[in-house]
Amino acid sequence: MKIIAKRYEELTLDELYAILKIRVDVFVVEQQCPYPEIDGKDEQAWHVMLMEENAIVAYLRVLEAGVSFEHVSIGRVLSIKRRLGHGRIILKEGIRIAFEELKADAIWIEAQSYAKDFYANEGFRQTSEEFLEDGIPHIRMVLDLAKRNEGDKQ
Repeated sequence: MKIIAKRYEELTLDELYAILKIRVDVFVVEQQCPYPEIDGKDEQAWHVMLMEENAIVAYLRVLEAGVSFEHVSIGRVLSIKRRLGHGRIILKEGIRIAFEELKADAIWIEAQSYAKDFYANEGFRQTSEEFLEDGIPHIRMVLDLAKRNEGDKQ
């Protein structure tokens, strides 16, 4: 397995096509949720892919502050092969990129409610009541990187 992280302008056409296809396959087709997947935010994102045999097995994007939230955010988190730790690997890499490349002090997400524990295991805490986004229950969560990094030093 190999992790690839690129800014939008660094992506090849084949990589961009694979990213958009996998996101539509998961978030629109599999979850039966018609919504505007191509949302105009990809151009301001880091695209993080976990590759296996030249195929994306997990993906997320890290958005600059001010694109979706006041702070840096992570979204479009997906894993094709579930229960193998790919989601955890890709999330850790997304957190690293947010901290190192975008100098984030906090990361915001809107998580599907069923995935709350997945994010909580990496230190995210819930900051909102449940709400519907495109007909799917979500919650807002935040990861305070300053507190997390202080804890790492102790």
